[in-house]
Amino acid sequence: MTDRIELNKIQALGTIGVLPEEKNRAQPFEIDLAIETDLSVAGASDDLDDTINYGEVTELVAGIIRNESHQLLEKVATRIATEVLAIPAVTGVQVNLRKMRPPVPEFLESSAVNIYRSK
Repeated sequence: MTDRIELNKIQALGTIGVLPEEKNRAQPFEIDLAIETDLSVAGASDDLDDTINYGEVTELVAGIIRNESHQLLEKVATRIATEVLAIPAVTGVQVNLRKMRPPVPEFLESSAVNIYRSK
């Protein structure tokens, strides 16, 4: 069984989309992460240095949403996965990225992509 750290409903404003209004006005996004790592050392030591600092990961994810502009959710989810996988102790990550106000003609609460990447 793989240990996981789950970070749910990280919220950030960003410009992700194809339409002109999506490129010009920030909109809300929500991200869930499941980070695979060995938590046994931290479980024994009770030391933050032995685990993944989820405050730093949350800032990393929010920064990608806030500071980068892309057309597709797939691209942004891949960017997030790549950056989280760059953390040495991470062996895998699942990213669920939701656009909270997709510009479609029908009522749609959110649109999302869900990807999994591993080392």
